[in-house]
Amino acid sequence: MHPEVGVTSADGACCGRNYFDRPAAVEMEDDEFADERAAILEEAAALKKLAADYMHPEVGVTATDATVFGRNYFNRPSAPETEDEEDAEERARVLADALALKKSAIDYMHPEVGVTSADGACCGRNYFDRPAAVEMEDDEFADERAAILEEAAALKKLAADYMHPEV
Repeated sequence: MHPEVGVTSADGACCGRNYFDRPAAVEMEDDEFADERAAILEEAAALKKLAADYMHPEVGVTATDATVFGRNYFNRPSAPETEDEEDAEERARVLADALALKKSAIDYMHPEVGVTSADGACCGRNYFDRPAAVEMEDDEFADERAAILEEAAALKKLAADYMHPEV
């Protein structure tokens, strides 16, 4: 396979048609535009990965290079003791607050998870199905409510698509 060699012919009756340069040929992409398109698609893929990493901080960082390492200068035996008891208690409180904020952020960023309760003492009163409740909904309101719920479902799907660009 040596396409750089070319074709030689000794017969004058040999002819061929160039299907690539004829006027009716499909427009072909130039090499520079193909390279630019490939670079744009590569950059878009990198941006998509970056967006997924930004939207899901709970995934964490993974290293695939065996030469990546770090040294902990704080836990080595020769490190000076720098934290007293008050600072340790304050740090523990700050870390507990940060953990609560992280849980709140995850709950905010993933509304599809829902709310769960583990306490058996949680209760609530249903004010809508009790015998003394007044019937409120007419047919026109039921149709309007159905339209609103349909719009809400579409908005929920749009929000889920926005919050999860990698899907």
